[in-house]
Amino acid sequence: MGLPPRLALPNRQASRHAASIVGAVEDGSRFASLGRPRRVWAIGAIHAQPDRLDLIHHAIGQRFRPGDRLVYLGNMIGFGDRVVETIDRLLAFRIALLAMPGMIASDIVYLRGQQEEMWQKLLQLHFAPDPRTVLDWMLRQGVAPTLAAYGGNLDAGMAGARGGAVMLGRWTRELRQAVAAKPGHEQLFNALRRAAYTGGTANDTAANEGATNDGAPDGASDGDGWTGTSRGGGSLLLVNSGIDPRRPLTGQGDAFWWGSAGFARLEQPYGGFNRLVRGYDPGWTPESPGVDVGPVTVTLDGGCGRGGHLVCACFDSFGEMLDLFQA
Repeated sequence: MGLPPRLALPNRQASRHAASIVGAVEDGSRFASLGRPRRVWAIGAIHAQPDRLDLIHHAIGQRFRPGDRLVYLGNMIGFGDRVVETIDRLLAFRIALLAMPGMIASDIVYLRGQQEEMWQKLLQLHFAPDPRTVLDWMLRQGVAPTLAAYGGNLDAGMAGARGGAVMLGRWTRELRQAVAAKPGHEQLFNALRRAAYTGGTANDTAANEGATNDGAPDGASDGDGWTGTSRGGGSLLLVNSGIDPRRPLTGQGDAFWWGSAGFARLEQPYGGFNRLVRGYDPGWTPESPGVDVGPVTVTLDGGCGRGGHLVCACFDSFGEMLDLFQA
């Protein structure tokens, strides 16, 4: 696939500085702490296939219990043309789960995938030093159906890329307005995280102040033989496509989306994480396994949106796979 063309943004220097931080992950705006859940349900790349997503949601809905977490591993959009329907289904299922006793909003996490990253950058295309090259590259990577789903006119975008920042800014503003006009869509895109992990830090908020995210006090049983706690070291790390084992988690930057080669080579635990899970393999082919399990890694990509299946797996908080199904 190759790395994306450079897209300069106003806060580029600040982002570069933040990426140099070494230490524990404590930035709640970028990373989601799942605490120490009963189980983690992880859904691979959806690629705007709402019918397959409905089947996965139905299966999860029959099994989901308070104390569980749900993580969408990114690439929810892209390739498929039913983008709006897919986002609507994600929001509807979120509402259904949050209606369960003991559930809170942070129990459901959406990761930023390659497609979501490209879409967010497309909405800021007027900042790019060479917007025509960037737009051409994005179109080759599958962003065109998402553009069309929100009413974007490609010819107008190309004209804007040639016409300058002001003209292009009008085009991207219309796209942002189209997203905002869909109830909940803008909020979901703004809530995307870079990674999610089990375990907690001493600075975890509400969950560590006497009650965990599962709605029960630390160490309390839920009546089904499970004792939950949000404290302890992380054991399970969930990402979209890649990770660079040479960098700390807070210094990954674009490796979450474009570092798939590093993920595939990982044979030893990374940091405090004994199991790493991703939902998108850019090298997927029809001959690829829908689930690829390595010494410490798991890939959940059945090729949904590319002629294959949507994959979902369930893990305990230490990374042991408990259940697996596809649609």
